[in-house]
Amino acid sequence: MQSKGFIKLIAVLLALACVYQLSFTFKTRSVEKKAAEYAAQFPLEEQPGAEQHYLDSVQNLPVYNMGLRKFTYKECKEKELNLGLDLKGGMNVMLEVQVEDVVKALAGDSQNDPAFVEAIAEANEAMKQGSSNDYIADFVKAYERLSGGRPIAGIFVSPDRKDITLESSDADVEKILKRETEAAIAASFNVLRSRIDHFGVTQPNIMRLPNSHRILVELPGVKEPQRVRDLLQGTASLEFWTTYDAREVLPILVSADKFIRSEQSAQPAAGEAEVSAEAASTAPAAGETSGLIAEVGADSASVAESARTGNYDREENPLFAVLDPSFAGGAAIGAAYKADMAAVNAYLAQPAVRELFPADILFKWGVKGDDHIDGRYYLYAIRVSTPDGKAPLDGSVVTEATEQYAQRGATAEVSMTMNAEGTQEWARMTGENIGKCIAIVLDGYVYSAPRVNGKIDKGQSSITGDFTIQEAKDLANVLNSGKVPAPAKIIQDTVVGPSLGQESINAGMLSFVIAFILVLLYMGLFYKTAGWMADIALLTNVFLLMGVLVSFGAVLTLPGIAGIVLTMGMAVDANVIIYERIKEELRGGKGISLAIKDGFSKAYSAIIDGQLTTIITGIVLFVFGTGPVQGFATTLIIGIVTSVFCAIFITRLMIEWIVAKWGSISFSYKWSEAFLSNTHVDFIGKRKVAYVLAVALMALSCVSFAVRGLNLGAEFTGGRAYVVRFDKPVSAEDVRENLDKAFSRIADADASSVSFEVKQYGNENQMRIVTQYRYDDTSDEATAEVEKIVYDALSPLYSYAITFEQFRNTQTDLNGILTADKIGPSIAQDMTWNAIYSVLFSLIAIGLYITFRFKRWQWATGATAALAFNALLIIGIFSMFYGLLPFNLEVNQAFIAAILTIIGYAINDTVVVFDRIREYLGLYPKRNLKELVNGAINSTLSRTINTSGTTLVTLLAIFFFGGETIRGFIFALIIGVVVGTAATIFIATPIAYDLMIRRAAKAGEEK
Repeated sequence: MQSKGFIKLIAVLLALACVYQLSFTFKTRSVEKKAAEYAAQFPLEEQPGAEQHYLDSVQNLPVYNMGLRKFTYKECKEKELNLGLDLKGGMNVMLEVQVEDVVKALAGDSQNDPAFVEAIAEANEAMKQGSSNDYIADFVKAYERLSGGRPIAGIFVSPDRKDITLESSDADVEKILKRETEAAIAASFNVLRSRIDHFGVTQPNIMRLPNSHRILVELPGVKEPQRVRDLLQGTASLEFWTTYDAREVLPILVSADKFIRSEQSAQPAAGEAEVSAEAASTAPAAGETSGLIAEVGADSASVAESARTGNYDREENPLFAVLDPSFAGGAAIGAAYKADMAAVNAYLAQPAVRELFPADILFKWGVKGDDHIDGRYYLYAIRVSTPDGKAPLDGSVVTEATEQYAQRGATAEVSMTMNAEGTQEWARMTGENIGKCIAIVLDGYVYSAPRVNGKIDKGQSSITGDFTIQEAKDLANVLNSGKVPAPAKIIQDTVVGPSLGQESINAGMLSFVIAFILVLLYMGLFYKTAGWMADIALLTNVFLLMGVLVSFGAVLTLPGIAGIVLTMGMAVDANVIIYERIKEELRGGKGISLAIKDGFSKAYSAIIDGQLTTIITGIVLFVFGTGPVQGFATTLIIGIVTSVFCAIFITRLMIEWIVAKWGSISFSYKWSEAFLSNTHVDFIGKRKVAYVLAVALMALSCVSFAVRGLNLGAEFTGGRAYVVRFDKPVSAEDVRENLDKAFSRIADADASSVSFEVKQYGNENQMRIVTQYRYDDTSDEATAEVEKIVYDALSPLYSYAITFEQFRNTQTDLNGILTADKIGPSIAQDMTWNAIYSVLFSLIAIGLYITFRFKRWQWATGATAALAFNALLIIGIFSMFYGLLPFNLEVNQAFIAAILTIIGYAINDTVVVFDRIREYLGLYPKRNLKELVNGAINSTLSRTINTSGTTLVTLLAIFFFGGETIRGFIFALIIGVVVGTAATIFIATPIAYDLMIRRAAKAGEEK
């Protein structure tokens, strides 16, 4: 092998990079363990707040010393391995900005136009039915038809708008409406991001889904799902406030600091208790922070220094020690670390301290920690100048805000335009506050507090402040958030309790360890010394895979763990292909070194083709999937890449090193040396029997589709799904009977039928309940109603009096709802089409790849037909056996992921056989085609059985030990591996053979 030194260097560098990436995970776990130990000193109800306070305290402190670079806890957290909601617990929310609300807000008084009302209704129906993705275009077309050709511009003309006039064409109005919708979505995204940042959730994820009006929010470890729902769906509150200058407030702060010190000196215990109580149980007393810093292992000298903020001692200057006045300027009166914000609030809220300040002063924090001051947050002094205590101006007066580069320099600025009402009030505010600051406040947090340079009487302002273009864009979005009242509405949410998350981790790790050991033993016991070398490469593969996952910022989910385990089974595929090739070369009489060289070189083509086709399906999975499915696709793709690297390079380096040192290496035991090496089965001769059996199975599947249908999950039907835990074993029949009575009363009341399903979920005290009652209503009120119905029906099955709040609280380790999943009809519609598209695209992509690589459309047709048969048969088996097997056979996103995975996996077998046929066509051009194809299948049979065997071993380990959450998913994979292996031999290759024979016959060639 050429460039051995270079490969060794790459391997070492990759290993070091992985160690570097994974080390941050271990460090964050170490800090969080200390936080838990610290919190254990507090009463049980205060422990979550105390633990979070500890982590906030060390957030900007160096906790990891790596040579010349020191990393803070915050930096380590950003680099650690992220756990998905199914492992950590938390909440996944899909929000959608309602375009209807945007259009109505822009229409103003014209909303009563009959044509407008009807056009809105038609556009809503088109979106609901999934027949269109362009709401604005549907609305404009419907209005043109319903209004008799009347220009649509008349609806949206307003004195405050200059972009739409009576002369504007319908096409121009449509463009403007789309632009305004895009601005509303951007503003909503900005508002949501800000709210989430202040919710206290570690590693939140918020992303806008491309080509849609939807925003995905993931909140790991969130404790209050209902509070999240209320917070995310609230209308943004944008306000403009006048402010005090820091120079006016600082003398009062000095007095407040002295007063607090005197109070604490006179009554130290009472003073500390008062601050702790006032902190709303989110943090311990301010004076305890030096103890927190000590917990991270600093020496006494650095502790003394870190216990100070600036030059202020916590005993001498209790207020200034947590609110550093050296950062005061403009409307900001100081800055504090996140961990100290609650203590600052508590100090300033004390009645005696509050009396020192003017009655019209109000304190508000900045929206985010400033990197220029070590992540601290500014505190602003707001002046309440109106009799009713409200802001002088709100966001409804803003007509447009855009970011742009400043006329001088490389900084950016924000241009803001107001309507007539806003222009008048803005002129008064700016005229009375020249030289002072006006705070721009959204949801109670200050986003910017620019200084007024002069009176602005034309309603057009430029806000400068040394912004980057991104910061200016964010501020423009904030200002636009008050322009159109279009809050995002939740159309899907999934809540996973931490107890089920921990169970998932335990089950996943157990299946991982068992599968790993079984694969290692399988390879070592079959291929002897070379097999143990493959095991070392497999260990290296897992290590590299985890390191790459962390470096890419991927999220590890339970399906992701399944992907890793499955990757292990598939990783040995390359080793099996190589070893079987080497054994063939050795049986042909070649020496060990030449056999190794030729075995590797002849295996490359089959390995690369097989893995590339699997990567194709992985990419399709990633594009069309969401959440856990994307996690599975990510680990699968990365695992394939790392496994190929390890099989081709790492394994070869070790084998050649052993040969160089000892002169030989064993590739088998005596019993495995000739395993399936001398078979002469006439597979092609049995193809008609295989065709008949395949047609019969397809017929059974079609009958089952027509009679039984599929057990569609809530992802495809819409509805709500709950996993409920009881305090004792219960029967599914008892749960079903109680729910039937409860829902029957509702059905009788509104003359409609209510469908629901009950299935045991894992242990005998856990049930999964799916209902479509009010599935088209995603409001919190509807969710609460469904949960109350389920509670009323199931509470008698508990042996104690469980309250409704206890029952619906997903964030406890007790009984009740463990997970809750809500999916609206529009999401269900999209998921259904995505599932269909993903399967079709995978089949087409693989067919095209096979055609390109093998230059024969007959082979692509055979391969695609076998893959389609495999996929349809799995679906048919799920149709035939759901409700009959003791585990869940639900057709959901995970099931579609299984179908696509099997498509990618099964093609590996087909590619290996086709590759051998192609090789034989070149070596034996005069040999009978039937004999040649049979020879190719027989010569690769050992590889086929071994690869399928290792994959089945891993899948069975996950099936039995991986937990109920993914059992149906793994069952689909098991069926797919078995059927896919058979389909390669009995369907793909025979069809390709028949088509080639037919082509030869037409060309007048001999069979």
